[in-house]
Amino acid sequence: MLDKLLGIASAIAENTNGAPADAAAAEGSTPTALVMLVQFAPLVLLFVVFWFVLIRPQRKKDKQVKEMLNNLKAGDRVCTIGGIYGTITGIKDDTVTLTVGRDNLTMVVARWGIRSVEEVTIENDAQELN
Repeated sequence: MLDKLLGIASAIAENTNGAPADAAAAEGSTPTALVMLVQFAPLVLLFVVFWFVLIRPQRKKDKQVKEMLNNLKAGDRVCTIGGIYGTITGIKDDTVTLTVGRDNLTMVVARWGIRSVEEVTIENDAQELN
């Protein structure tokens, strides 16, 4: 096996050292730009796949979350990332004041701590949210 490897190495050395440059061109060797393109094609393909499978959907999701957080308003029923359901009573800069539970306890949470806005419809004023 070592003989085969040495034989291949010596054949390559003879080919590159012994033959003139015009003879290599005459044999139909490929241009270096084409060789580099073929070598980088799998990397480019891998990047394109990552873009469409991972990066693009995550950016889209981040944009939706940012839009949801910017559209919060008093009266919205929300769920925090800790799983606490409450109703927004006030918003200041990066903090949100929630009322939680039957006793209408007040909580202050960070705006980024809101996971989702719940779709709740109130048919009459007597209906309880908590």
